[in-house]
Amino acid sequence: MKIIGIIPARMASSRFPGKPLAKIHGMPMIGHCYKRANLSSLLNECYVATPDQEIYNYIESIGGKAVMTAHHHEMCNDRVVEAVKIIENEKLIKFDIVVNIQGDLPMIFPDMVDELIKPIIQEKNVSTTTMMDEVKTLEEFLDPNRVKVIIDLHNNAIMVTREPVPSRHKFNADYKKYKHVAIRAYKRNLFSKIEKLPMSPMEEIEGIDDLRLIENGIKIRVVLTEKITETVDTQNDLNKVIEMMKKDELMGEYI
Repeated sequence: MKIIGIIPARMASSRFPGKPLAKIHGMPMIGHCYKRANLSSLLNECYVATPDQEIYNYIESIGGKAVMTAHHHEMCNDRVVEAVKIIENEKLIKFDIVVNIQGDLPMIFPDMVDELIKPIIQEKNVSTTTMMDEVKTLEEFLDPNRVKVIIDLHNNAIMVTREPVPSRHKFNADYKKYKHVAIRAYKRNLFSKIEKLPMSPMEEIEGIDDLRLIENGIKIRVVLTEKITETVDTQNDLNKVIEMMKKDELMGEYI
């Protein structure tokens, strides 16, 4: 089974322009994400997909693999689709599973990637997965940059949204709340379907790739991680990650 990880990254982030090359303990954020993802035991290949020459050149400078993609993609899944097609055509290979690892997750752990892939390998009825972790604070719950996840009784996604759900207005007791972790995995044949689907109404409103699948009736299995990690959407997030990674043991394996 051939499995590829694709890390979409672009300089023109609306919330934090240039963030892929923002430094974390001397290394650009995209470098941390790439090096850590490469430690996965299940990935056969890992590439950064970018429309920006600066990012491409940096990844090549650290001995990594990168592929240039178009500038027009609004959603990261569309960039991943293009990248996989380019790589498959160049290598004359067909991958079985594609993993989308967003480039603003510098604290990704390789076993998170492995745990995301396993349900697709082990369960015939699972064609795509995504990851969530538990919301720890009210601030996180209310933050629109933290995508909340609602699942059914079989751990499939019902809804992903930037709004604070489930609602706190009619239930006063404490309850578990979950947020999205920015990695997704797909059977390769599902990608052929995704690339033919137009942007869905809720996807356009929320700006979340998973909604295109949910709105088209495609089940997404959600995998819970207990790893402590953080997505970088703002300068404040970056400052938090820099502080958190001072005690990160994995960083010593690649820096």
